[in-house]
Amino acid sequence: MEWNEKLQIIIDYVENHLQRKEEAIDREEISKIAECSFGFFQKVFSYMYGISFAEYVRSRKLTLAGYDLKSTDLKVIDISYRYGYDSPTSFTKAFQLFHGVSPSKARDRNVVLKVVPKMQVAERREYSWRLEQKDGFRLVGKSITVSCENNLHFRKIPEFWNECQRNGIFAKLISIDTASPKGLFGLFGTYDKVLNELEYSMMVISDQEPPQGFTELHIPDAAWAIFDCIGPVPRAIQKGWQYLNEEWLVKYPFQHAQCPEIEWYGSGNVYDSNYLSQIWIPIAEEE
Repeated sequence: MEWNEKLQIIIDYVENHLQRKEEAIDREEISKIAECSFGFFQKVFSYMYGISFAEYVRSRKLTLAGYDLKSTDLKVIDISYRYGYDSPTSFTKAFQLFHGVSPSKARDRNVVLKVVPKMQVAERREYSWRLEQKDGFRLVGKSITVSCENNLHFRKIPEFWNECQRNGIFAKLISIDTASPKGLFGLFGTYDKVLNELEYSMMVISDQEPPQGFTELHIPDAAWAIFDCIGPVPRAIQKGWQYLNEEWLVKYPFQHAQCPEIEWYGSGNVYDSNYLSQIWIPIAEEE
């Protein structure tokens, strides 16, 4: 497990203890998660985020205490003990220093309190990609139309994959796959702006006749930007799309060719940490 994963688990552990269990943070438990001494963990945390671990925990305690004062009728003494302070006096002093007002004054409607949100550990998003010219190929598979209203397609497409696995379509596609290497394709086809609907297809490369109820699609010769997404799906592929939309498409404004965007899923265990899936973006060649 990499540092970022360990740190996110520790952050979640802190929040669980502060908000739900209302227990003190166990240094030994943190050392166990981090797989190092608590002292070394503190040094790493401080180096990576420019704030000490103790200061972060203290800031979260006082942020949550501010929420309690604004939204509940809990007494100051009860809030102080909830967040591990020895006395209301020590809590009041820390609260005043952090928020700039006393706990009693914090309940006034017009008083704005300081907020330090829960830390989200930034994941390292480095993707291997390349430009590759591919000959045209023939795909065979099943297609559906999904609504994009309120991002409904993010739920409907995984449901479509699950349904295909249950009703035998998934197995049928694998049986007619004649590609090398073998793999399943997810295609984002025509988008209807008026209806806000998207055509999505699950297909394989095949030289066989389409089974009844299946469709075929011919992809022409094209240049593709191909991104390797390593890890269990659907998370790996979803993070790949996030990277594309937030960073790559902004920095590398290639023209989009008249081909569907494609997801490719290799053979193997889709839950494996080394599982390979890919995103293919069609690139228009420059004149």
